[in-house]
Amino acid sequence: MTDKITLPWGKETHAFEIPSEWHIVGRLEPSASLPTIDVSAEVRKALTGPIMAPALRTMVKPGMSITIVIDDLSRPTPISKILPEVLNELTTAGASLSQVTVIPALGVHRPMTEEEVRTRMGTDVSAEIHLESHDCDNPEKLKNIGTTSRGTPVLVNKTAAESDLIISIGCIEPHIIASFGGGYKNLIPGIASRATIAHNHAINCRPDTFNMVGQPIEGNPMRLDLEEGAAMIGKPVFLINAVLNSSLQPVRIVAGDPIAAHREGCRTSAEIYSAHLEKPADVVITSSHPMDTDLRQGVKALANTIRSVRPGGVLLVLARAEEGTGVFGLANKKLPVGRKMLKFIAPLLLPLVLKMKLKGMGEEDKFFLYFALQAMLRCRLVMYAPTIPSEARENLVFIEFVNSPEEGIELAREKFPGKAQVALFPHGGMTYPIIG
Repeated sequence: MTDKITLPWGKETHAFEIPSEWHIVGRLEPSASLPTIDVSAEVRKALTGPIMAPALRTMVKPGMSITIVIDDLSRPTPISKILPEVLNELTTAGASLSQVTVIPALGVHRPMTEEEVRTRMGTDVSAEIHLESHDCDNPEKLKNIGTTSRGTPVLVNKTAAESDLIISIGCIEPHIIASFGGGYKNLIPGIASRATIAHNHAINCRPDTFNMVGQPIEGNPMRLDLEEGAAMIGKPVFLINAVLNSSLQPVRIVAGDPIAAHREGCRTSAEIYSAHLEKPADVVITSSHPMDTDLRQGVKALANTIRSVRPGGVLLVLARAEEGTGVFGLANKKLPVGRKMLKFIAPLLLPLVLKMKLKGMGEEDKFFLYFALQAMLRCRLVMYAPTIPSEARENLVFIEFVNSPEEGIELAREKFPGKAQVALFPHGGMTYPIIG
């Protein structure tokens, strides 16, 4: 006897069967959140009544240089609905669009084409606006601001650092390292140097902070470090962040001070995406939805939900990864040992991760290596991701790739041939558990 379950799969769904003796202890989904009826009106309201900051138009003076940092294609932010309202505020206050530069917050992600940027901005946005592609490896386009109290060198995009006003547009979502996305994160790591990103990420390579999804920011050293570093730029920063529902529709727009507005948005995000589970389950089955762009985004379903599987359990991830692997350093490096040996020596490797130099992997990938080692020590990691090339699968030895969800179920059944407690996360790309 079997029972059928259905999970989101990109724009479609995936249905498969699980053993009838398995007991589903929870289908943990985001809270139902109706989208705002008029996004443009919500943006205007946020701009004129910001949180702990003056209205945007009062911060603008004719002739000032303005940098607008927008998040890139890896985020579902409705930039094309937000940016026109921002530009209207700027021109109403007397700013010239020829003094405005838009920079996508690429971090170490791939560059965006001009067409992609224009489409993301909105096709009716004036061509007077300058576009700049951030390059985390070009020292001529970076400005050295100093060093944070945690030792992170602060090198950020020179155009932004030397402008009179910075406007950051992004979204707030649960985040593996930073607790939540959004806020100052568009600046660091968004428009920072590779060295800045690497050091900041490495701060959370510790047993107590390697998984900070949805955790209080006050206890997150990496998030506090990036906020300290971004504030060191010393220029006014006005924040505009969207909070989205599981259908990627805006439910709230927060604007104003980059700390105060961000915290308010985080409270809304937590209300939507945190889900209660009495205790960790034997088997957890999750879909990457709605973070379905590539594997780098898809593994959020693993990171977000791993606390919900008990030690020694099985975590099965369905990763849509429409664009394949994406920029994911771990997939570029074949480790010299197999899965069994790696798991055996993982406790010895963990303290050494930050000192390793692995060809094909960037410094920023050390955090993901640290996380992967911790994750494979906790449970058996199984993934269905048909768009991922065989070479990348072979390199990602932490994970057992399967050719169908049913094959993944059979692997879990080997571990739990009889009764098993099962938790489902249909929107694992954003949902995270609160245990207890």
